Amino acid sequence: MSRNQGRGSNKNTSRGGSSSNKRTSYSRGNSPIKNQGGFTKPSNSTKPKAPKKSNPEEVRLNKYIANSGICSRREADVHIATGLVSVNGKVVTEMGYKVKPGDEVRYDGSRVNPEQKAYVLLNKPKGFATTNSEGKGRTVMDLVANATNANIRPIGRLGRNSKGLILFTNDEAVVKKFTNSKNGVPRLFHIELDRNLKHEDFKKIQSGFKVDGSLIEVEEISYIDGSSKKEIGLKIKNTGNTIIRTIFEHFSYDIVSIDCVAIAHLTKKDIPRGHWKHLTTQELNNLKML
Repeated sequence: MSRNQGRGSNKNTSRGGSSSNKRTSYSRGNSPIKNQGGFTKPSNSTKPKAPKKSNPEEVRLNKYIANSGICSRREADVHIATGLVSVNGKVVTEMGYKVKPGDEVRYDGSRVNPEQKAYVLLNKPKGFATTNSEGKGRTVMDLVANATNANIRPIGRLGRNSKGLILFTNDEAVVKKFTNSKNGVPRLFHIELDRNLKHEDFKKIQSGFKVDGSLIEVEEISYIDGSSKKEIGLKIKNTGNTIIRTIFEHFSYDIVSIDCVAIAHLTKKDIPRGHWKHLTTQELNNLKML
């Protein structure tokens, strides 16, 4: 064997031995996997997380506020950032926060309602309870069920056997106007008593009197022209009709019927008993100016 052959043989053997010694051993989880494109990747590589599905019923807070008509989305962002907006009683300053169905959103303390504002005037007949609660038999909500898709509710109350005008709305500003203890909105009632109202009792009601230490006051009281003195016109700003019963029970009169014939400038004209109508723009503007 020649010297060159021996060297070549040793060289090859050395390389072979070197190759054998440097052979890489892969643990089971890290063995290379060949892709269709010829590249390799570790078998334990993490897959990217699927994007979280958005709930179509959730609405961005700024859009929710803008939909209520309070302001634009850009202005809503400013209000949110300055801490004027709360959701379910907690102040939210996070941009992009989403509101879920049923959440209570308030701006500067007032409830925010993204629904279109609705104003429905009903001429209530007897036999219907003034409530939006279920399980109360026939209610005024049954009578206005087809008036609007908005979540309206009655302002004030009329007893089941009372009749006349009731205003429904989802506008919190109008509700506050009616329930404001200092100002309120006047309502005119036609009341029939079981007997003639004595003149001295008439004057006491007109002047104001106390019941159990509480002062009872009315806006106006009058006899009905052309009728007996059993029929009385009474104007009050209280939203309930319990005060009417309190007044006449104090003077030992029984009430035969109660009919709300006017709410501020709104009357029953062209609204048959059991029917309703939407307020006109002019009627609404007049109401808001009170």
